[in-house]
Amino acid sequence: MKLLNTSELEIKKSKFIAYLYEVTDKEEVKEIYESLKKEHKKARHIPYAYLLENTAGKSDDKEPSGTSANPIFFHLERNNLTNRAIFVVRYFGGTKLGAGGLTRAYGEVSKNVLNH
Repeated sequence: MKLLNTSELEIKKSKFIAYLYEVTDKEEVKEIYESLKKEHKKARHIPYAYLLENTAGKSDDKEPSGTSANPIFFHLERNNLTNRAIFVVRYFGGTKLGAGGLTRAYGEVSKNVLNH
């Protein structure tokens, strides 16, 4: 596993930090998730998506279904990026963003981490 890039986005005091990793298997994805959980103890959610040559996966990590992992996965799939995983650490800023706001935020930070 190798960290390739990071990107940050702040919307209504909620902070979204995206991490792009090169990964080779699901075990590495689990290790990264656990590591980010330890590093960001106060984060509310760490949704992620990954695309390997023969499998793919995603997790909303207790965000409303479809609002986080789907937009993250969309950018991996759209750019045909195999052996990549994007994790987004979210710190809640006190204002609810709603389903549309969450989807846009996770999508935007995922796009940014791929483009920078």
